[in-house]
Amino acid sequence: MELSNIIPHIEALIFASEKPLTALDIVELINNALGFMEERINLDQVESCIEGIREKYQSEFYPFEMKESGGGWQFLTKKDFHKTVAQLNGDKFLKRLSTAAMETLAIIAYKQPITKGEIESIRGVNSDYSIQKLLEKELIVITGRSENLPGKPLVYATSRNFMDYFGINSPADLPKIKEVFAEQMIQPTLMSEQDFKTAKADEEPNLSVNESGDLINDNSESSNA
Repeated sequence: MELSNIIPHIEALIFASEKPLTALDIVELINNALGFMEERINLDQVESCIEGIREKYQSEFYPFEMKESGGGWQFLTKKDFHKTVAQLNGDKFLKRLSTAAMETLAIIAYKQPITKGEIESIRGVNSDYSIQKLLEKELIVITGRSENLPGKPLVYATSRNFMDYFGINSPADLPKIKEVFAEQMIQPTLMSEQDFKTAKADEEPNLSVNESGDLINDNSESSNA
């Protein structure tokens, strides 16, 4: 099957899908749809088509683009139009998370898989309510139980919805902690040896005794003059 004939099927699938689609998803879906054909498409063909589609929608002519986000491919509005589209949806639910929920989500994102006890040991407070809210909003999921800890507590991790919202494909795509801290660090002020000499001269008084025997500051008199 010619690539030019595959491309419209890929675009239609990604446009209609409620969730991001991987290249393997697309291969299976198209082969199922066109099962009567002798020539079945393969992963290499789909990946070549995806690259072509991605380049196509990078053009300024289109207000949207095709990006790999949330573990698969999907059509997303370009940044220039985010404020316009926001008028339809209002504030995103993530903006309504409490500070406690945001702290809990950040800990889970960077420490996953993680138990509730481990989360609370980092935050120093009970996190039952925050975890429940994150589960309700489908930003985190329960991935199983810890077999190595007493009581085999539940283990939490971020969900595909979390990755989709932040436009990443795996927790490995999150900003590194050291990179975040590096941006917040205050850059030191560099001073030369001359700067230190000048500062020292300004701070230390130049004392002497006048004809009357009084102690005077020569720097003060020079500045008054």
